[in-house]
Amino acid sequence: MKILLIQPAKAQKTIGGEDVFIYEPLALEYLASGVKGGHEVRILDMRLDKDLDSEMQKFRPDVVGITAYTVHVNTVKKLFNKIKTIDPGIFTVVGGHHATVVPADFFTPDIDLVVMGEGVFVFREIISRLVSKRPFDGIAGISYLKGKERVMNPPEPVTDLDIFPFPARELTEKYRKHYFSEWMRPLASIRTSKGCPNRCNFCALWKLTGGKYLKRKPENIVRELSQIKEKYVFFADDESMVDARRMKILAELIKEAGIKKRYFLYGRSDTIVKNPELIKIWKDIGLERVFVGLEFFRDEDLKYINKGSTVENNQEAVKILQSNDIEIYASFIVRPDFSEEDFKDFIKYCRGLELSFPSFSVLTPLPGTDFYEEVKSSLITTDYDLFDFIHTELPTKLPLKEFFKNLNSLYFDAKSPGKSISFMMKYPLKEIPSLIYLTMKVSKQMKNAYKDY
Repeated sequence: MKILLIQPAKAQKTIGGEDVFIYEPLALEYLASGVKGGHEVRILDMRLDKDLDSEMQKFRPDVVGITAYTVHVNTVKKLFNKIKTIDPGIFTVVGGHHATVVPADFFTPDIDLVVMGEGVFVFREIISRLVSKRPFDGIAGISYLKGKERVMNPPEPVTDLDIFPFPARELTEKYRKHYFSEWMRPLASIRTSKGCPNRCNFCALWKLTGGKYLKRKPENIVRELSQIKEKYVFFADDESMVDARRMKILAELIKEAGIKKRYFLYGRSDTIVKNPELIKIWKDIGLERVFVGLEFFRDEDLKYINKGSTVENNQEAVKILQSNDIEIYASFIVRPDFSEEDFKDFIKYCRGLELSFPSFSVLTPLPGTDFYEEVKSSLITTDYDLFDFIHTELPTKLPLKEFFKNLNSLYFDAKSPGKSISFMMKYPLKEIPSLIYLTMKVSKQMKNAYKDY
């Protein structure tokens, strides 16, 4: 069978996305690895290659699978409609995060089957049934129409991440030099764990593993790392450093194997504060950057989202990372009910931390989260194109125009000019003009976001 797997591009009015970073489509590479034996599989990354018509005409797939986050729902449904228009006989499958938490959003005539949960072995079985022309009865984690009746088979939990084959990275070879996050280019991705023991109400990731923290064996991770060609590697985990003992063992094995990479991973502030020696160990083997969800500048706001950390934790974590000369990707959240004074206090707080890369997103009620259930009756929009962490889905205290003006100011005023320059100098000189252009482009979109409602 010919199988085409598609990574969708963002919608035109969606802000951010591939304009500011592009990570490799790891989920699709996993799926491809599960079915490539005996089948011809291709990956089309539409963030970089938007010519679906040519790919369909040249490849003529029997099956098309597309992955989707919430922000991609509308785009993906349009893609499937186009695919079915080209050839109604193509079997269409959707999976990914949104399909797992709200599968009903994909119950349309253009989508033959919805996959919920981990899809590698489920997708393999789907393809096997298609080849042998057997029904899909009994496959866990799928939804489809059987006659006029909607079948919903709940997913079976996966507790062992080491059962999965390594991702088929060779299928994204032509795109790999374009995967990046800021100056880290080209950037490979690897999954070493899944899930989180914490219960933040704006996040659904912990629910996907039933609240468990799943982790791969360090030896298995090292084997995969040794096959990655890129200098920079992003750990695509929900939180990489929860198990400090495992991470110490992994660092030792990476060092013993002589693997020389530059790493970018997620770390909670309270985890960092509890394990400062772990940061030093990882710095020695190439840790260059840590994504830290600092979220807010007040404890009352951290409690509101059930973060489980404190402002004191955050400040101490920043000091630990800075003392080890590790770049901080500081992720903050803006509440829609912020006043102008709140924005000013936020700027003052960030300046005090002396951050070179503070990032700000609007508190977003993603479907599947506890927060969504709490506030869904107050939504001012249900347009998934706007669920990009920049647009607000909730009423704002300030007029929308003023809210987005203040949000945009955070990006420019929350760091000193000196920090901005030092951050820019991490880029090759030839890339700085395009960086400035891109910054201005996104800034303009952000200031005009009020027009999208």
